[in-house]
Amino acid sequence: MKYKIALLAGDGIGPEVMAEAVKVLMAVGKRFDHHFTTHEGLIGGCAIDATGTALPEETVTLCHDSDAVLLGAVGGPKWDDPNARVRPEQGLLGIRKALGLFANLRPVTVHPLLLDASPLRPERLEGVDLLVLRELTGGIYFGEKRREQDEHGEWASDLCIYSQMEVERIVRMAASLARARRGKLTLVDKANVLETSRLWRSITTRVMQAEFPDIAFDTMLVDACAMHLIRHPADFDVIVTENMFGDILTDEASMLAGSMGMLPSASLGSIQSPHTNQPVGAASLPQARIGLYEPIHGSAPDIAGQGKANPLAMILSVAMLLRHSLGLEREAQAVETAVHRTLEAGIVTGDIARPGQTAASTSQVGDAVALRLRDA
Repeated sequence: MKYKIALLAGDGIGPEVMAEAVKVLMAVGKRFDHHFTTHEGLIGGCAIDATGTALPEETVTLCHDSDAVLLGAVGGPKWDDPNARVRPEQGLLGIRKALGLFANLRPVTVHPLLLDASPLRPERLEGVDLLVLRELTGGIYFGEKRREQDEHGEWASDLCIYSQMEVERIVRMAASLARARRGKLTLVDKANVLETSRLWRSITTRVMQAEFPDIAFDTMLVDACAMHLIRHPADFDVIVTENMFGDILTDEASMLAGSMGMLPSASLGSIQSPHTNQPVGAASLPQARIGLYEPIHGSAPDIAGQGKANPLAMILSVAMLLRHSLGLEREAQAVETAVHRTLEAGIVTGDIARPGQTAASTSQVGDAVALRLRDA
């Protein structure tokens, strides 16, 4: 099979971890007789420097014409002026909007060999295997923003708005994923205060009762969830929540695994063909979705160019790409197995190395995963 993959390496350590992802992708192609063609596009700070915009139209076109998109990271001190008219983050928000990516999936698992890397006690991490679905295209991040001044001084506002359709589509996706896992879904909101959260709760409750009565469903306020993720993280199966809450909670949950460098993510849209923009028929790949795949870590400019970046989250994002956009489950599992075997061999970067353990470089870890894929 032939597939076209768009590569948006971005800023900071993005190009370094992207190189290892491509290395692993090509190893998958060789082992399973697939042909992956990769095409590079600009996004974020490097795009601002080259074109004056964080998301050039050429990048949007490339992504629309590809089967899936891999993204490294955006941002850095060079562009870190909150008052700047053009910022790197606009590229990330823009490409999600342009591709209709409404659901961000962030799985959190803890490898037994990395229990000591987490700030939590090992016994609290036993059995942790959760998935957070964050709504991506609505909420306060996209609402109307105002900043003005009157006789009392400066004031600002951010509008948080959600529609029934936006809530229903991500709840249905979350419930379907829960059905394929342990059969439990938790809605996280702030329904005791926010009207948008009350909308989320009423719609989600109705959808779950009418369409997913077999799924165990509960609700939790976002502040309680933040505490519960630390106290009893193994209690969660699938969490679904709005944009800002999901952004914050998933960064917190990343510490369960010991490092942000271990956690991938997928931003998904509707089930359709990227080339024709038409719904996928029953005879086509039922799992094929428009998707953008990226590690949850940032651009980490303090270690950029030093070979210290952990590429495993980027490589595991490749596994999610294979699974969700290309429908290649066997290949996705092969990548995940190769990552686990690399961890078991002790070939890790400094962020997850044990005391006294020699840290490998970014490229050495990528080489190890690719080798284990080829030798499997």
